[in-house]
Amino acid sequence: MSCDKKDLLLYAVTDRSWLNGQTLYEQVEQALKGGVSFLQLREKELEEQAFLEEAKVIQELCKKYQVPFLINDNVELAASIGADGVHVGQSDMAAGAAREKLGPDRIIGVSARTVEEALEAQRQGADYLGVGAVFPTGSKADAVEVDHQVLKEICSAVEIPVIAIGGIGRDNVAQLKGSGICGIAVISAIFAQNDIEAAARELRGLTEEMVNG
Repeated sequence: MSCDKKDLLLYAVTDRSWLNGQTLYEQVEQALKGGVSFLQLREKELEEQAFLEEAKVIQELCKKYQVPFLINDNVELAASIGADGVHVGQSDMAAGAAREKLGPDRIIGVSARTVEEALEAQRQGADYLGVGAVFPTGSKADAVEVDHQVLKEICSAVEIPVIAIGGIGRDNVAQLKGSGICGIAVISAIFAQNDIEAAARELRGLTEEMVNG
């Protein structure tokens, strides 16, 4: 599966912190109905078998909505269920090693914070980059903020699509205009909202304006 820039417009990363009596499946479906165009399943605490079972049902849901489905970090699990791809951080398996495990037709995303990291990820075969944190974020305690000038420089330096991540929401997404990104990745801006579908729909519209403006 190739990585289409358009698919990266509104990239949602799951988090079970805000389930409030709902299942993750229900919340993901609401997000997809609202216009999420790419989904990454991120589970840091779930036991492997439970993660596997959850991944399979959410993968089917993403197929129904024709949205690419990626697994965070767990390359083995992504390979075993035939996920569309995987997203790895700098401390996880390198893009080249992930590519060897998954083969040529899967999507590999890599987190980058500097031009050097971005160029190395591209050289190793990454399909897109997630750059951040572009704003302060509560979702990742160790997240280091990336200056917006650096974001621009990364977009200029690489030929693969770049999305911004970290603390992005409806109130600040417009500040990323002109940076060269093709989309945004969000967690709480969708999954922590009372009306997930409406939040996704609004954010998608604002992101389209920012990217095309």
